[in-house]
Amino acid sequence: MRIAGADVIVTSPGRNFVTLEITTDDGLVGYGDATLNGRELAAASYLRDHVVPLLIGRDAHRIEDTWQYLYRGAYWRRGPVTMAAIAAVDVALWDIKAKAAGMPLYQLLGGASRTGARAYGHASGRDLPELMDSIRARLSEGFRSIRVQSGVPGLETIYGISAAPDATGGRGYEPAGRHPVPNEETWDTRAYLRHLPTVFEAVRNEFGPELPLLHDCHHRLTPIQAAKLGKALEPYDLFWLEDCTPAENQEALRLVREHTTTPLAIGEVFNTAFDYQTLIREQLIDYVRSAVTHTGGVTPMRKLFDYAAMYQVKSAIHGPTDISPVGMAAGLHLDLAIHNFGIQEFMPHSAETYEVFRRSYTFTDGYLHPGETPGIGVELDRKAAGRFEYEPAYLPVNRLRDGTLHDW
Repeated sequence: MRIAGADVIVTSPGRNFVTLEITTDDGLVGYGDATLNGRELAAASYLRDHVVPLLIGRDAHRIEDTWQYLYRGAYWRRGPVTMAAIAAVDVALWDIKAKAAGMPLYQLLGGASRTGARAYGHASGRDLPELMDSIRARLSEGFRSIRVQSGVPGLETIYGISAAPDATGGRGYEPAGRHPVPNEETWDTRAYLRHLPTVFEAVRNEFGPELPLLHDCHHRLTPIQAAKLGKALEPYDLFWLEDCTPAENQEALRLVREHTTTPLAIGEVFNTAFDYQTLIREQLIDYVRSAVTHTGGVTPMRKLFDYAAMYQVKSAIHGPTDISPVGMAAGLHLDLAIHNFGIQEFMPHSAETYEVFRRSYTFTDGYLHPGETPGIGVELDRKAAGRFEYEPAYLPVNRLRDGTLHDW
């Protein structure tokens, strides 16, 4: 079964997505996600100009060989653009292989290890009343685990908080702004560290001890600040503290781990298993946060999770709205198949996005399931995609009060 064609589709139903469509000589079609928020055209160009010409005529069944060909064969390895492009090819080929087999992808990965993947939803508010309403909204939608993001007094804008909450209580938060240059936000670490424990105290008092609560620091703290926060939050029994410090320096997590028993999740900006070697081997984290879309696809993610399982580290695949339904579906098949599943992030996409990407995955009573459709279970409607033209959009940048550029 040879690859006869490959096309890159850029569409923007509310936000930008990059999709690779591969067609075989016997008419099977597979889809892969290469969306890279704020750098979409770089990933699209990498695919069109450098990857697609290499695919035509290759055996579509040889997924491992194709992955190695694109990773090792380019010589220049890793990086988000490269790995998103490779991921798109990898997922599209798995989609084709599963369709050829007449099975949902998770069956080719060893079958189901569970009946569904527990998901967490996003609650946010500029103040406590708004946050409490958002948590109630998520619970009413069926979520049984909640990520809590709160405004900080004195800061006008902050990651995870919509400037103007929508009718769903802030679920539609989209950080990428459609501007010619990124918006700039202001950050104050001391104010954040003072305020956040009071937020979780209030949430626990309102919703009790059983509700799993998560929080994302979004890389903004030094290791000692992260350690301080983790310890301060211990009374509120968080499911995890996410991206508490920039983890390019993997050894920094040793200091955090020494000072707190709050579980740690990291990895949404990582691209390969190499980024996790120290973190997993020394058990400095509890959850792997990579996305299929940004970490090279299903093939390397399965290897990464198998490595993590040796050290009792669990999965927590990144699932924001800048991962398309194609990338989301690929992650759900892994969620269902692997043994060391932890939890799945789930931000529902817009109605316009679901017009473009017809999906078979479902969310019921706090659990996601990829469905039983052969392949990954997502098909792209080319006509609908054509209605939504690309618009430049950028994630914000962050500055301290004195103007110093800081991690966003």
